[in-house]
Amino acid sequence: MAESESKNKEFPYTPANFEAVRKRLKALTGINLADSKDSMVYSRISRRVRQLKLGGFEAYLKFVDANTSEHQEFINALTTNLTSFFREKHHFDELRDILSQNRFTGQGRSVSIWCAASSTGEEPYSIAMTAVEAFKSFDIPVKIIASDIDSNVLDKAKAGVFKIEQLDAFDKSFKKRFFYRGKGAQAGLVKVVPELQRLISFQRLNLMDASWDLPKNIDIVFCRNVMIYFDKSTQLNILEKITKHMHDKSLYFAGHSENFSHAKNIIKPLGKTIYQLNGGRQF
Repeated sequence: MAESESKNKEFPYTPANFEAVRKRLKALTGINLADSKDSMVYSRISRRVRQLKLGGFEAYLKFVDANTSEHQEFINALTTNLTSFFREKHHFDELRDILSQNRFTGQGRSVSIWCAASSTGEEPYSIAMTAVEAFKSFDIPVKIIASDIDSNVLDKAKAGVFKIEQLDAFDKSFKKRFFYRGKGAQAGLVKVVPELQRLISFQRLNLMDASWDLPKNIDIVFCRNVMIYFDKSTQLNILEKITKHMHDKSLYFAGHSENFSHAKNIIKPLGKTIYQLNGGRQF
């Protein structure tokens, strides 16, 4: 960062400030911010500095250290939430086939699905819509848990309200089945139908926490485009914990850019960025 660039900013901002932010974020979440994120850090943390009427980054970081209640605001400011409905569509095609084949149902049991990074809700609602399509009913043996570290995006996900243009790729009957169209002051927005919302329970969860309030023997885990933010040792640690909530036949859906060649003793690839527990793994 050039010295002249820092002088032209509203608040003093040095490479040391950037490193201090990165260090605290990694300690709280395990996330590694790339060197290229210095401008993003300035932009997002500056808003919080301004809101709290603090003198600058050093004062804000001292405030973070002294007030655990600020940790969530700090995390919310720096986590990136890029998502869309049916992102990486091949995974939802696979999910539909799995559910249609009743691979995990039987003897009155439900299929349990965990969406580990729900963001603003597009992914868990896509999972829910896929399940409804597979079973051809809203009354289905599927339980979906959607979690995220960012409390703000979780609130948006729970509300289930989206911009109508996010549905442009859907046909008219699909939209009508799963969304209500806003009118008046809500024109331009859509809301997920309550029958779909009831299939999902939302909860805040930090993948770096020592333990998680999740059931055992989850059938399907969607943890896509999350591990790219962690170093390899942190990835292994998180994978170890995730697999403790899976069973031998459970499936793990990863993002297209994620590679787990360093975790062969934990999970094995089945193709199309879908994994299963390594048979020799012992817990």
